[in-house]
Amino acid sequence: MAKTLLEGYEIRKIDSDIYDLCLATSGFEDFVSSFDSKEMYLTLGRGFVVMKGERIVYGASSYSRYREGIEIEVNTLKEERHKGLAGAVCAALILSCLDEGLYPRWDAANLMSVRLAEKLGYEFSHEYIWLLFC
Repeated sequence: MAKTLLEGYEIRKIDSDIYDLCLATSGFEDFVSSFDSKEMYLTLGRGFVVMKGERIVYGASSYSRYREGIEIEVNTLKEERHKGLAGAVCAALILSCLDEGLYPRWDAANLMSVRLAEKLGYEFSHEYIWLLFC
């Protein structure tokens, strides 16, 4: 799944240049903004994006990091959905984490996320209620 992409799309690891592009691209800033600095993200964070030309269209990154792993954050542009990009970029991140001995924690926010997680080998555990205070 990690190697399957349509022509014209490319998976790229989030490096220094992609970090800057994430911050400058609406919807993708959360991939890196939880870390205090670029250096901290490049040291502790993990992530991959799908590029279409010079534009990020999909990605999966560490929203947070803890000693044993990461909390995965995913996003896509609406017009790029249903092209197999989700599975490919998420698989790249998951495999990279496992190669490093990090646990890639998946916390699904909706049923689409649950379905994707199951395709990637995760098993549904339980539902829970969360509260947002503004």
